[in-house]
Amino acid sequence: MRRVLNTNVDGGVKVMYALTAIKGVGRRYANLVLKKADIDFSKRAGELSHDELERIVEIIQNPLQYKIPQWFLNRQKDRTSGKYWQLVSNAVDNSLREDLDRMKKVRVHRGMRHEWNLRVRGQHTKTTGRGGRTVGVTKKK
Repeated sequence: MRRVLNTNVDGGVKVMYALTAIKGVGRRYANLVLKKADIDFSKRAGELSHDELERIVEIIQNPLQYKIPQWFLNRQKDRTSGKYWQLVSNAVDNSLREDLDRMKKVRVHRGMRHEWNLRVRGQHTKTTGRGGRTVGVTKKK
């Protein structure tokens, strides 16, 4: 078990798949980070040296400095700063919560649906997603 970016990473798994345990890092992003850090893909996460781990963390936190393209990042053109970020671990949850709070405050339709705990993306709601309430036909006696 290794501790990387406030996340426990399994040391027995190959590095690329072990990095996906970090929230905000998927397989493709982990693959790209390992290529930029010049680390062997066949290594296990527990076999990484301290320097290699630091290199990985540095690239994950500052992807634009290592020529990772902007379109690859998970927070593009941030509303407040206008910058491109790769959000990891707690920052993903914080930004999602801030976005939802902003939508609720501005009274956007999507924010209202979130507030009412209804489906947001245009799904049908007549019969599905009733949240535990059962509605059906009762049999006459």
